[in-house]
Amino acid sequence: MNNYLIPANSKKSQLILGFFTPLDLILFSSGVGLTILLLMIIKTASMIEMLLILLPALVTGLLVTPVPYYHNVLQFIINVLEFIFNPRRYYWRGWCVRYDSDDK
Repeated sequence: MNNYLIPANSKKSQLILGFFTPLDLILFSSGVGLTILLLMIIKTASMIEMLLILLPALVTGLLVTPVPYYHNVLQFIINVLEFIFNPRRYYWRGWCVRYDSDDK
């Protein structure tokens, strides 16, 4: 019998600092970079404007926060965006016994 025991943390060693993929770090650094750029360009004293300026860093920070099933959710978001911005024609025939038309 070929029963192999794979440790639960075997994939964790492939991540940066045990939590992040390179895509995570690129995403977070772009959000922080955009926030720093906006802070240097826009002079503001309003609390609402400051929150809007900090929004890119906050959103990307939440996106890369290591939570359970994060990478599954990220892959789902990527699949949805691919489906929306790269439309394809999907054919569905179902489980019918007979069909009314011959188009595929």
